[in-house]
Amino acid sequence: MSKVNDTINAMMRYFKGDVKRIHHFLKVYSIARTIGLNENLSEDVQYLLEIAAITHDIGIKPAEEKFGSADGSYQEQEGPAVAEQLLTELGFEEEFVDKVCYLIAHHHTYKGIDNAPYRILVEADFLTNIYDDHISPELARNIKEKIFRTKSGIKMFEEMYEA
Repeated sequence: MSKVNDTINAMMRYFKGDVKRIHHFLKVYSIARTIGLNENLSEDVQYLLEIAAITHDIGIKPAEEKFGSADGSYQEQEGPAVAEQLLTELGFEEEFVDKVCYLIAHHHTYKGIDNAPYRILVEADFLTNIYDDHISPELARNIKEKIFRTKSGIKMFEEMYEA
């Protein structure tokens, strides 16, 4: 079994009974994976993107427990420690875990996006949230203009929301 699959299974156990959160990370993973493949990322960068996409919202549970809120800033604050523990238990190397934790700690920060997995994770999360959160077409177009930069992410946005 691959570590991607191991991570999916671990996150399903982590969010056991929370169908909404499980559906969310599976959708973000699928969209991020597709964008990454279409953007021809290197194998190592693609792998980082996929693990980060699976675990990106791991901070929701501790954020809700500690602050009573799933606000993105709380997720970014609380997620890395939980992700570090989970990924270390799954046998990921420390340097790789640090890179995933960086993405988790920034996936709701939209300024200073400085690498492909960060950009694609943010785009995939928005492509999922626009639908799941019933975001208006006007706001969705605004998000597209301000956030989307990859050719594949823009194309996916247009095929999903500008049909």
